[in-house]
Amino acid sequence: MAWHQISVVSNEASAPGISDFFSEIGAVSVTYMRAEAEPVYEPAIGETKIWAHTKTIALFELDASPALIQNLLFQQFDDQTIHDWHAEILEDQVWERSWIEHYKPMKFGERLWVYPSGQEQFNANTVSLILDPGLAFGTGTHPTTALCLEWLANHDVTGKTVIDFGCGSGILAVAALLLGAKEAHAIDIDPQALTATLDNAQKNKVESKIKTYLPADFKAFAADIVLANILATPLIELSDNISALVRPQGQLVLSGILKEQAGIVSTAYQTAFAINPPVIQQDWCRLDGQKN
Repeated sequence: MAWHQISVVSNEASAPGISDFFSEIGAVSVTYMRAEAEPVYEPAIGETKIWAHTKTIALFELDASPALIQNLLFQQFDDQTIHDWHAEILEDQVWERSWIEHYKPMKFGERLWVYPSGQEQFNANTVSLILDPGLAFGTGTHPTTALCLEWLANHDVTGKTVIDFGCGSGILAVAALLLGAKEAHAIDIDPQALTATLDNAQKNKVESKIKTYLPADFKAFAADIVLANILATPLIELSDNISALVRPQGQLVLSGILKEQAGIVSTAYQTAFAINPPVIQQDWCRLDGQKN
């Protein structure tokens, strides 16, 4: 099946309105992309920051009329709001498998490998985690996830109880189980993340050792290891809650932190933990430490 792909470049303030417009007239999906090489980092609380010039991409079924869509769009948004418009026919393909063609095996530490389906290998003294791109964030390619996987690969987690706080795809929880953890508890605010986590647990045959929760369903307890790969602001705001999930002498691993945010995040945890110096990869860092 083919699709009409409509791309619109607009100013940041208009992008949510254009997205709503596309949804209201029948778009099957709407995506934001930056229109220029302009990075956007963590927004402030309550802020939905995109880019100064944002590309909004909508997919419509083939019987839709791009000319009519363009006419309706320009009736609602003027020429100063919309900087570019483009329509094309997008031939269908198996997008997930197409992505996987560019997703290669990755090694973390000396013994943990992450493989896409069909490329997995099982070698002596190594652990193989099978993971494909899917509904939720987390494939190991981003520095924030890679930093956490490196920590797991370089520490003895045998027999430990693990909490993956903000689990995304569940890659950290699944990796911990494959590396010998006794059980893992995965928490996320997004139901799709829990679906992806269970799917990845089944794919790696550790589903009997993992439990998933929305925050409202999770009854707090103290675990041996807590992994929280989210963002600096929620890490700071939830520092008391996250700290309480780690047993005395237990381990805490924090990621999703820009390297210039390491100090302020470390300060939020230093009363309860002996925090090690940040480990930096590209613009991101990991903080880890032991509870007092």
